[in-house]
Order: sequence, then C-alpha cells, then structure tokens
Amino acid sequence: MVDYETAVRNLMATEPSIIAVAVIEGKSNIVYSTDNWDISQDIDRVISSWTGQNAQFIMINNVKYSILQMTDERLTATSIRGMGHIVAAKDDERKVIAYVQPDGDMRTAYPETARCLASLSSKTPYLDDSVQLGTTGEGGTAAMSPSSPSVDPVLRAEIESFLEWIKIEDGLAGYIRYYLQNFDPQIISELAKIYNELREIFGV
Repeated sequence: MVDYETAVRNLMATEPSIIAVAVIEGKSNIVYSTDNWDISQDIDRVISSWTGQNAQFIMINNVKYSILQMTDERLTATSIRGMGHIVAAKDDERKVIAYVQPDGDMRTAYPETARCLASLSSKTPYLDDSVQLGTTGEGGTAAMSPSSPSVDPVLRAEIESFLEWIKIEDGLAGYIRYYLQNFDPQIISELAKIYNELREIFGV
C-alpha cells in the first residue's frame, strides 16, 4: 500500500517552502491532498494543460500561474502577482503537485517534489542487479557489473532541471551576467573555479 501521507510529510519537511501538496493518479483522480489545499475544481484543466503542453498559464483556486517550464515530467509556474508558485512532477503512475510559498525557490522545490514522486513509484530499476557491465554475453551486448552504480532517476531529474535553468534567459546566464556587470570579485572568483572544475571533469 502506498503511504502518501508519509511521502508528502517528508517532502514538506525537506522543503519547508512547500506548504501544500496533492497526489493524483490516473487522469485526474486526487488520491491524497493536504488539508489546506483543495484543487478538485481545477485539476482537470491543469492536467489537460499539462498534457497538451501548449498553455501559457494555469488557474488554481482563482490564482493565475504563468508557465515557466512544461515537459512530460515537469511543470513549474509562478504567480506574477506574488501569490506563490506551482511545481509538479509526473511519471506513468501518478503526479505530485505542490504549492510553493511566494518567497520559496522553485529550483530547490522541484527536485524535492520529483524525489517525493520517485518514492511513491512501484517500478523497479531498468537494469537488474544481476546484469554485469564489461562482459559480453550472447549477442555481444555489454552488461553492467553488480558493483557499478546505476543512475538515480531523481538525481537525473535534478541535472535535467539544472540544464533547463541554464537555457532560460533569467537562469544561470542571467545571474552570471549580473555579477559580471557588478564586478563582484568573490562571485567571479568562485565562478572561475567552477568553470575550471567543469573543464577538468569533461577533459576539455
């Protein structure tokens, strides 16, 4: 049995800026919601907008949230009137939608929401632990060693979120431009270190 309450409680404890959560299964069946949030009147339209991926905004409890990111697995939106943010993660089984208070940071709230979703999943890892990498079995396919770590899907989601942040105009590039224009020596020095570390990691 899926323990929605514990998963949501852990999410809100890890990311205190998330103050309301709903878990949806099927098309729009709300299987769990915190007592302070009723999105039953809006969920059909929200899911429809998410599925269609062509909406500019969503409405929840009469608040308009402008879409920032919308992919098959991710939804982030913000109220331009300063009434908070929405972050949501989706897989084949369910969706977790969270309300982030106005001073919260979606860049940390979304990965935690994705982690909450992953904790509810009944799916097993794609590769079985018995598969070995580095040896060639029938058909010449390389397999994975039992000691080789598999990629955490939540960690992968965080990296994909980071890549999205790099792409958007007011994301990483915007921050870097701001500190360069303001000649902040400490930030510029740290950025230079990170740049060199990334070059070492990728060998370029």
